[in-house]
Amino acid sequence: MRAVHSDKMPKSNGHYSQCIEHKGMLYLSGQLPFHPETRLIPEGIAAQALQVLQNIALILRESGSNKNQIIQMRIYIPDISLWEEVNKVYSDFFGNHKPARCVIPVRELHYGSLVEMEATAFVQE
Repeated sequence: MRAVHSDKMPKSNGHYSQCIEHKGMLYLSGQLPFHPETRLIPEGIAAQALQVLQNIALILRESGSNKNQIIQMRIYIPDISLWEEVNKVYSDFFGNHKPARCVIPVRELHYGSLVEMEATAFVQE
């Protein structure tokens, strides 16, 4: 098991690694919609969902993988009424690739975020 680190990856806000690699599998921590350089959170659910997906893509690239190697996604939203917009951004981002997925309504997310996502992927061979 090894923690994957890169100066390009979003910085963690706590005692955790953004990505752990183990036996060719990548386990990404939950990603909030922080821009990796400015640390700002965009306004609105669509912009936040896209930022989270871009952060995941960046972490995967830095880990030797890509979005098409994602096996499973877990998505947390504080209001199920946001789901339609999240699903639109998500489907545009992934195109024909359809990882296994679950959507978990939660009471609230840290920093007032409207979405958080985590992913499991594999390293490119």
